Amino acid sequence: MKCLLVMLVLAPALLAQVATVAPLYTIPDGVETRWASPENPAGEKGVAAQENGGRKGRPSVPVAAGQSITLAEVRGRSGTVRRIWITISDRSPQMLRGLRIDMFWDGASKAAVSAPLGDFFGIGVGATATFESALFASPEGRSFLCFAPMPFRTGMRITVTNESGKDLAALYYDVDYTLGDRHGPEVLYFHAHYRRENPTRLQQDYEILPRVEGRGRFLGANLGVIANQKLYAKSWWGEGEVKMFIDGDFTFPTLSGTGTEDYIGTGWGQGKYAGLYQGCPVADQDGMRYAFYRYHIPDPVYFHRSFRATIQQIGWNDAKTGTMKKINQPIYMAGPGLVEMAQPPQGLFERRDDWSSCAYFYLDKPENALPLLDPAEKRIEGL
Repeated sequence: MKCLLVMLVLAPALLAQVATVAPLYTIPDGVETRWASPENPAGEKGVAAQENGGRKGRPSVPVAAGQSITLAEVRGRSGTVRRIWITISDRSPQMLRGLRIDMFWDGASKAAVSAPLGDFFGIGVGATATFESALFASPEGRSFLCFAPMPFRTGMRITVTNESGKDLAALYYDVDYTLGDRHGPEVLYFHAHYRRENPTRLQQDYEILPRVEGRGRFLGANLGVIANQKLYAKSWWGEGEVKMFIDGDFTFPTLSGTGTEDYIGTGWGQGKYAGLYQGCPVADQDGMRYAFYRYHIPDPVYFHRSFRATIQQIGWNDAKTGTMKKINQPIYMAGPGLVEMAQPPQGLFERRDDWSSCAYFYLDKPENALPLLDPAEKRIEGL
């Protein structure tokens, strides 16, 4: 009975890890294992760990300001990226947002993944934190892990570019992948898209993922909010609802949530926690900075023609107990038009805050038509 209870508790975690790989007790025909690291950048057979007579001669690489390095590359073969681990000697906000990670599938000229390093690996607002989820982790807040499977048919390339404006002394990494995987026509390509609005616009929902065309699956997002204390003091910022526009939806979505903290599985405010599929690794109530995630693994979000995801910028204040007492600018009621509220505000109101996000999805093509990544200066500003 005890064994059964343990299995029931562990089942979701085990399924998340095992569902993307072959059964543990079989070896797929013709599939080989490779690691790309500074000790074997090309992942070649039988040539790793030769530096310094095989005694740990090259565990990391420097990345000068403006330099781009290739972490892993495969040409002319199919395979699947299984795991990526990185740690860096400088984990400042400037470096977390200034390093850019790009991923290319099957010889595509445009990256399917293009994002700041920190945001891609599940941490927003230029901060590091200890957390573990089904797709990303940082066991002690000093490293970056990704477990999302990334199939390719004829090749792949993963690069890191230093756009921070300063040299990085050491980047350590492993890109763990298999070669020879057979991918049928139903297998999709992994994509990620980062964006930031600082500040957002009144009554204009923040786009977590702008409209994409094709057949695919929305995997979820890592989001960051730096609340505007100058305008709204320490009032609650997270009443906005997530909306997902699927297969031709335009004015109104097919899917809608009930509030920001509700979307990530909690309620009545948002503190620090980490779960397999949802969490909030950063909840700085003094600085009003939050980083949180939701991954649609047990609850898949499929689309067949198009997809777009947004979230509203709506807050709440109680006239008697809230932090917004006397405000020197208009505060507008949540709803159609710009209807000014009495002072101090009471109820739901429209906000403008600093929002950022990295959205993850699978698509039936190795490229997407989404906007290119913002310049580093815009990504870093105000952190």
